[in-house]
Amino acid sequence: MSASRSRALAALTAALAACLAAQAPTTGQPRGGLRVVVVEGEGAINNIREQRAREPVVRVLDSEFRPVPGASVTFLTTELGASASFPSGHSLTTISDEKGEAVGRGLRPNNVAGPFQIRVTATSGGQTATAVINQTNAAPIAVRKGSSKKALIALIVGGGAAAGAAVALTSRKTAATPSAPSPPAAVATTITAGTGSFGKP
Repeated sequence: MSASRSRALAALTAALAACLAAQAPTTGQPRGGLRVVVVEGEGAINNIREQRAREPVVRVLDSEFRPVPGASVTFLTTELGASASFPSGHSLTTISDEKGEAVGRGLRPNNVAGPFQIRVTATSGGQTATAVINQTNAAPIAVRKGSSKKALIALIVGGGAAAGAAVALTSRKTAATPSAPSPPAAVATTITAGTGSFGKP
């Protein structure tokens, strides 16, 4: 291969590599771009009986990990299966405060138990960052005060306590009551005839 052809091939290879590098998609947080950090809500268990959920809180940071105020933050939940919604529906868009924080206010779980995700997208200065918050809807078993189960437990415990008290009282009475005295042993009586004497008084 001639030197000119080698130089041309090397130049072509370098140009192709540069082109591919420029078009390569980025994954994760873009270098030098925004970052979304989950502050609250990750792993939360929501009570679907009382319609209570942990409101998600995120913080938007720049490449130097400084808060980014004024960023547009969108919280998005699914419409099917276990999920939750905001007063505005399954999507809520808000603005990050001076600390770079944004809150998904008014989150309420639906009546389907199971895990679900809240997808968060933050945008500022033409840059975008995303995060995912995992939560679970659950229906805890409510035990009412004075329920039959508690009454049964109280009955068992109370009955056991009463039985124990009765045994203890019986033991005390037995220990405190002296035993009846034994009848005295019979004493044998022997009568011996003496020798009588007769004479003048």
